[in-house]
Amino acid sequence: MADGGDFQGGLAGRIAGFDREAAGLAADRAEEERQRVLAEFPLDTWAGLPLERYALGPAGHDGPGYSFCRLLEYGTNVFGSIRGGSAAKHIVYQHRTGEWRIVPSALRGLGVHEAWRTVRAEFVTAFAAAAEGAYERIDELESLSYGQALTTKALAIYFPGEFLPIFSASHVRHFTALLGGRPHQYSSGVRTWRANRELLDLVRRTPEFEGWRPHEVMQFLYAFHDPRPRDRLVWKISPGERAVLWDDCLKNRRIRIGWDEVGSLGQYESDQELKEALDRYWPQSTGGNLRLARQLLGFRDLEPGDLIVANRGKSEVLAVGTVAEGYSYDPDVLKHQHTVGVAWDTSYAQLFDSPRHAWQQTFAKVPAALWREIQQGRKAALAEAVTSVAETDAELPDAVRKVRELLDHKGQVVLTGPPGTGKTRLALSVALAMAGFRERIEAPPEERAAALSELSRVPEGTAAARLTMVTFHPSYGYEDFVEGFKPAAAADGAGLNLTLTDGLFRRVCTAAEAALDETFLIVVDEINRGDLPRILGELITLLELDKRGSVSVTLPTSGRQQTVPPNVRIIGTMNSADRSVGHIDAAIRRRFAFVDVPPDLDVLDGEVEGLGLAEFLEGLNAKLDVSFGPDHLIGQAYLLSGDRPLATAEQLANAFHHEIVPLVADYCLGQPDLLRNVLGSLVDNSTGRVVQANPQDLPGMLADEFVAAGALGDDQPGDKGVGGW
Repeated sequence: MADGGDFQGGLAGRIAGFDREAAGLAADRAEEERQRVLAEFPLDTWAGLPLERYALGPAGHDGPGYSFCRLLEYGTNVFGSIRGGSAAKHIVYQHRTGEWRIVPSALRGLGVHEAWRTVRAEFVTAFAAAAEGAYERIDELESLSYGQALTTKALAIYFPGEFLPIFSASHVRHFTALLGGRPHQYSSGVRTWRANRELLDLVRRTPEFEGWRPHEVMQFLYAFHDPRPRDRLVWKISPGERAVLWDDCLKNRRIRIGWDEVGSLGQYESDQELKEALDRYWPQSTGGNLRLARQLLGFRDLEPGDLIVANRGKSEVLAVGTVAEGYSYDPDVLKHQHTVGVAWDTSYAQLFDSPRHAWQQTFAKVPAALWREIQQGRKAALAEAVTSVAETDAELPDAVRKVRELLDHKGQVVLTGPPGTGKTRLALSVALAMAGFRERIEAPPEERAAALSELSRVPEGTAAARLTMVTFHPSYGYEDFVEGFKPAAAADGAGLNLTLTDGLFRRVCTAAEAALDETFLIVVDEINRGDLPRILGELITLLELDKRGSVSVTLPTSGRQQTVPPNVRIIGTMNSADRSVGHIDAAIRRRFAFVDVPPDLDVLDGEVEGLGLAEFLEGLNAKLDVSFGPDHLIGQAYLLSGDRPLATAEQLANAFHHEIVPLVADYCLGQPDLLRNVLGSLVDNSTGRVVQANPQDLPGMLADEFVAAGALGDDQPGDKGVGGW
């Protein structure tokens, strides 16, 4: 978060560089959108507003014009966006099946029209309170608290001088801190409209904004201190089969995708709900529909500033686009009804020297290394532009950014997931990011290893390195981690003496206290295999961030006082499939944030003898999920050699027979029937053993067993289930 004092100190200079004329034109367009809402939904008609004219859903398309909710989400984007997420933010909405959904739990026992009358009455009360300046009365309206962004935008439309056109609670807090306010008071219980009013008061008390229109202020704040992540998401999205939609997307500044049958993506509140809809329409692809559901929701939730690589086939980049407007759904067009607004830059157009097999699917995340390759392959005529873009080469991968944010919030994180999903690699990537080596995260293995080695080196005269790794096990104890008496050779060389010795954690704390401007990270592999209450002892309390550096405990062994410095962080890893240990102690669990690390199919950009490695792993995991649940999947590391996908049939055979099969057999507890449920025809019916085959034949056998006949990519005609066209 930006420092409010620094911002205010340089405010005049920032304003001098701001294009207020362009902001004024945008404010004019926003006012036109506001007048449209006033014309279609006059304030004095709200007391009798029919549900169908309010709600988002199929019924909202039957009458003339947009429904109120559809107009606020999709028809007034310049005025201020509330796009993204599900339709639950509209309080009451209609699912595409015709079912009405009521979000406030207190109203769910009522009929939909009775519930709507309650919600409508609260809107009328809120508008009357705003007209009288009695804003505190709005806080008493419980149903509206389930749609705070929508309610705040509605208030801003009807009372434009009394609210800023900023409707995200987190953005309001960010800008409040920027202008010297106290955003901590909005951490819980304070409604967005009230926080918005506090921000407006700060703006009014800032002399530099005197005479500015609310939309000019909003655009200025976003232009110079956008609270959205700086590390942009980069997605590869195919504009139709063989890019058939590309001309339309380029001309109309957008990206369009299919899967129209599921209706608006905004109606789905979870990936599982969307998966169930996909399963109904494409049952032949049920194994991959959960992944597809997550990708579709990722498409729905793209934000301005995110990047999209448009491709044709596996080897051609058509353009790179910057998301300009969030997701919208248009049921009135015949096909490809899901749309995101994009500003395209065709100077990125290029051909790769080899195909990117992970690009067979419509969606794929673009790894940082490939993104750099795309940037470096930009047209030579735009060398200066390439130089400016290259400054963002070190952008953090999304998973790294998420863990860093949680470490800042909690202090400790546990990465949990099936074997081989890259939990330790992710932890070390976070270490690189925290130490300022962002560019080494996706660097060649030797460069990455060199940077990690440097972080792990204990400087002379210090107690610990900035990165310390340890593996917990049943014999690891308090004396290893905190302090204890350990045998040491006597000074005269005869016999042993017990010597008080600092453990790993105490050494790290000592080093951290001497260098408070640096972050010290402890990575604990297999954290759940140790007896955590015994290992941590009384230090459990000091792990909480609000006690760091200010609260101390007396160590029982030595009697010394111990604090935990604020610049110490802990990342633990644990395999979700590990049955040999119990659950983590509840008191410790409360002090850690937990991050699920699922298999990452996007890194398996390769195929072996026609077998797509991503498709194979996806099919295998679908069977494992059915048989054992999501904790017993297999990660992508089993199909990687170093950082690259397996390339030969021999490598695949070794990985399958000597790594994957033993793990699956362990899941099956030696039961041939369970093994046959997962591996199918690859298990001999008479012996219950996995069949052996020539490595050259194995890719075809795996494809027959694990790659669904309908699991084709966006370049395969006729497959709407996976390619979506």
